[in-house]
Amino acid sequence: MLFTIEINDQKVSARRGETILTVLNRSGIRVPTLCHLNGYTPTGSCRLCVVEVEGIRSLIPSCSAPVEEWMKIRTHTPRVLKARRTIVELLLANHPDDCFYCDRSGGCELQALADELNVHERKYMNRRKPVQVDRNCPAIERNPAKCILCERCIRVCDEMIGVSAIEIIGRGNKSQIGTGINKGLNYTACVKCGQCIMVCPTNALKEKTTFPNVVEALNNRELYPVIQFSPTVPVSIADEIGIKPGKDIMTLLRTAMQRIGFKQVFDSSFGADINIMEVAAELAQRIKTGENLPLFTSCCPAWVKYIQDTKPEYKGWLSTTKSPQLITGEIFKRYFAPLAGIPGEKVFMVSVMPCTAKKYESVNEQSKSEVDAVITTRELLKMIRMLGIDFTTLEPEQTASSNNIRSSAGVLFGAAGGALEGILRTLHFQLTGEELANYKIPELRGFKGRKEGKIMIGKTAIGYAAISGLANAKSLMNEIKAGRNDLHIIEIMACPNGCINGGGQPFDTSEKSIRSRMKALHDTDDTELIRVAHKNPLVSEIYSRLLGQPNSELSKELLHITYADQPPV
Repeated sequence: MLFTIEINDQKVSARRGETILTVLNRSGIRVPTLCHLNGYTPTGSCRLCVVEVEGIRSLIPSCSAPVEEWMKIRTHTPRVLKARRTIVELLLANHPDDCFYCDRSGGCELQALADELNVHERKYMNRRKPVQVDRNCPAIERNPAKCILCERCIRVCDEMIGVSAIEIIGRGNKSQIGTGINKGLNYTACVKCGQCIMVCPTNALKEKTTFPNVVEALNNRELYPVIQFSPTVPVSIADEIGIKPGKDIMTLLRTAMQRIGFKQVFDSSFGADINIMEVAAELAQRIKTGENLPLFTSCCPAWVKYIQDTKPEYKGWLSTTKSPQLITGEIFKRYFAPLAGIPGEKVFMVSVMPCTAKKYESVNEQSKSEVDAVITTRELLKMIRMLGIDFTTLEPEQTASSNNIRSSAGVLFGAAGGALEGILRTLHFQLTGEELANYKIPELRGFKGRKEGKIMIGKTAIGYAAISGLANAKSLMNEIKAGRNDLHIIEIMACPNGCINGGGQPFDTSEKSIRSRMKALHDTDDTELIRVAHKNPLVSEIYSRLLGQPNSELSKELLHITYADQPPV
């Protein structure tokens, strides 16, 4: 039901049930907030979005107050601005004075609000108690001193990821965000996805960096540094370095990495192609025997950790195939390095990933990883700037490595549903000897958190589902537990829309940016000459000269994981 309210002496249309903040945003009126997240239950905890409403004595938080037909609202009166300024001043009273060297300086929401509200000195002094920085987690670093109790991380961990690893502990002025057992993240159900980092307005949460290790390796003449990129990385950094948003700039990126000092540059899509070959063969065998169905994909380490930690009864349904980054590291050290006469122990393999959970995966003993360091997309941008690479003047050059053949099926891994689409293309060929009539599977495209369908392969209707946002997996798993048996394979990605929105990506998570990244991956699939993993000649070479065939004894030894009952934290 539409009705009219008054905002700053202007008539504005509103709908019953909307919050004041929603109407303000739609009307082009911005009020600041530190706790609000679109699509999540409002808490009104920061109080920065307060407004004056005629007839109400106190200021009210616009993010949680519903609109009413009688309302006359004023958003930037002296009283409102004074209240907002006081809130920021009180937050700064407890905040560290390290803006000059804080990772979020220039991108910190609290810093931006202080400037916007003309807060340029510390008005209130508070004795800050020393706090311990949680550095034990291999993926995420937590600094409680910078926390402003906005609770964004709690809501994302609870509502989007569904693990509730963090919460408010303590009472009154002793309240803080921590873990239920008041220990580090490593002792909780945290799956290391990094979505909490993406919504943190300050720098209380950030990725645990291996950046210094990478720089040291680049300057160590005894090492042979090699780098691999997730296909999401080039399409995510374009706008950050002055290139048209959404454009795949992999050729420029290879040139830049050679200038920095990397000897070879790999596209992790190559590892994704081998992952497709292994998973498709694994699924074909399970369909034949009827055991351990549906098969759950295992390319998302956050999802794998979630299963092992909280749903061990489903462990047998996980694919045992390693993720593309682990496969690329393994194959390079086992195959490409010996061909080039380079001892495997001299190779320093760096992965650039859109995901903080990949850091955990690379050091998890269970993974038997040949990846020596993982940096996020954000860390790569820092490295590019620090080492003086100017992409606006850089010209593409012939790269030293000829081992960069990929299929577009591997590229699709970056978007939710993409890994499944690539697997189904190759599964069809493995089971029938014929190519899928139409490589594009429309049901697996788009932005839904749950996508399902069926595809005929021979005389069998293969049921599939793709889930993104770990909390969305719960309902489907409950259906399976209740007896649903029409699904053969399920792809699950912890982050909404997949790796393009991973916890290590640039902080711009607007719908426009996510759509641009997804479109760039799908456009690549439309234009690539090789669109299926089994037609990648480099993959065929690996199987012919090293592995034999998918799921061979050597493949299982090098490219598969045996899941432990109690995985190391």
